[in-house]
Amino acid sequence: MKGVVRIGQLLAAAALVVPLAGHAALFEDDEARKAILELRQRADAQRQIADQHAQELRRAYTDNEQLRRSVLDLQNQIEALKGELARMRGQDEELTRNVTELQRRQKDLAQGVEDRLRKMEPTKVTVDGREFQADPGEQRDFEAALAVFRKGDFPAAQAAFGEFIKRWPQSGYRPSSLFWLGNAQYANRDYRGALANFRQLLQQAPEHARAPEAVLSIANCQIELKDNAGARKTLDDLVKAYPQSEAAGAARERLARLR
Repeated sequence: MKGVVRIGQLLAAAALVVPLAGHAALFEDDEARKAILELRQRADAQRQIADQHAQELRRAYTDNEQLRRSVLDLQNQIEALKGELARMRGQDEELTRNVTELQRRQKDLAQGVEDRLRKMEPTKVTVDGREFQADPGEQRDFEAALAVFRKGDFPAAQAAFGEFIKRWPQSGYRPSSLFWLGNAQYANRDYRGALANFRQLLQQAPEHARAPEAVLSIANCQIELKDNAGARKTLDDLVKAYPQSEAAGAARERLARLR
């Protein structure tokens, strides 16, 4: 009997235990579902965060690519500007050289013009004690004619001085030219021509340094022309007009021979 009671007690206890176990299993399923849901939620949140990070990375990559292209474009622009600057610097240097060369040429041209003008401008000269302004060509022609006379080529000297007087009729060299022309004519035995030019000298410049010599030369021409009376009068006039001159001393000697 006791055994039967024991078995009954065990069965009753088992009956009580079975509902409790089912309740525990049910509790554990709910917790698991909750955990799974939480895990899913967390996973979804992590996925969203990952997606956001991925989007941000893509945007950052895109921005970085744009920035890189911008930097590359900027570098290309800088290089282009450097090239343009170098070209402009080269043009500036070439322009500077051209300006310098132009200034040098302008200076040379101005100097050349000034030199030519200076050669053409009258200059102050002194001949036979007389000071006057003479053109460079005028001075050159006179000196050339005088050089021919001093070489002893009297025909050429006569032609040169005759041409000079025609070319420069108002020249300050005219009295001296008449004197040397008369001497060239005298050397060429053109006594009448010489006589006329010596007298012309005395008429135009009686105070000329060569005037006493011109008077003496007139007397010499008269002697060559056999006009001794005229020569004596000319020599007397010379002594009276220019008593202190060397020509007056020579005139006194000749007068002594002519008397």
